[in-house]
Amino acid sequence: MTRIIGAHTPDAGGIVMAVRRAAAAQMDALQCFTAPPTYYNEKVRSKPDRVAAFREALGIAGIASRNVLVHGAYVLNTASAEPEKAARAAAGLARELERSTAYGVGACCFHPGSAGDSDPEEACDRVGDAIRHALESVPETEAGTRVLIENTAGAGRTMGRSPEEIARMLTRVPAELRRRTGYGLDTCHLFASGQDIATSAETQRAVLDRYESVIGERPGFIHCNDSQHPFGSNKDRHALIGEGAIGAEPFRWLLADPRSEGIPLILETPQERKEVAEEDATADPWDEKMVILLRSFL
Repeated sequence: MTRIIGAHTPDAGGIVMAVRRAAAAQMDALQCFTAPPTYYNEKVRSKPDRVAAFREALGIAGIASRNVLVHGAYVLNTASAEPEKAARAAAGLARELERSTAYGVGACCFHPGSAGDSDPEEACDRVGDAIRHALESVPETEAGTRVLIENTAGAGRTMGRSPEEIARMLTRVPAELRRRTGYGLDTCHLFASGQDIATSAETQRAVLDRYESVIGERPGFIHCNDSQHPFGSNKDRHALIGEGAIGAEPFRWLLADPRSEGIPLILETPQERKEVAEEDATADPWDEKMVILLRSFL
């Protein structure tokens, strides 16, 4: 049994250094940003020299580009009922896909955002419309870069906490574009939103079955994160695997599930080093520890 394991590694010194740090931890996959995550970045484009250096670094690291996941900016609120915010978020998502496609990665993922005081079904439709806009704005390439919705922990009026909400978002995408989108799951978000992945292998399987049944497909990635807060807390605070409220054993069940095969399994767990020198290409010790732990479950 093999699994594709990686992490969102520090990018101090640039995206190439993020690849080198993943390689130093013997990772098979990688998550990264293509622009600062606290801005809309709707005008930021990828530079050819940076793309070339990134692809070269992946080749040296032995990490397949299809196993690289770009994480969208945190400020993108595609669910917003405020026209200006929604338009900026849709433009930002399109640019995320454009940059991700230029880098030739497998997918970019994003958080749908908050409905605010608006109707949640209409908010789901706005998310779906933003995905459609991105797909229509960016031509498909041989890399087949996808846009993937990430489930949420369910705080406040955030959308994407259930398979039904994600399914509604995806129904807004025309059939001819549907293969270019999908969803991924974050274990901390599942647990925090009250979906039981930790009591037994059977309850966890039931959660995954429901997502697959309602949405009609398997997840395109899994974020492997323990939770600092208890079940159903709706709080998105990640912990090292085995040191949070989920515990280590549920990740053993997850890696045994066939739905975790062939997709990036990305750690977003805390890192030991709060600051990293730009020229330091060594792996974070806690990243290494988590990769070794996950592989021990195989």
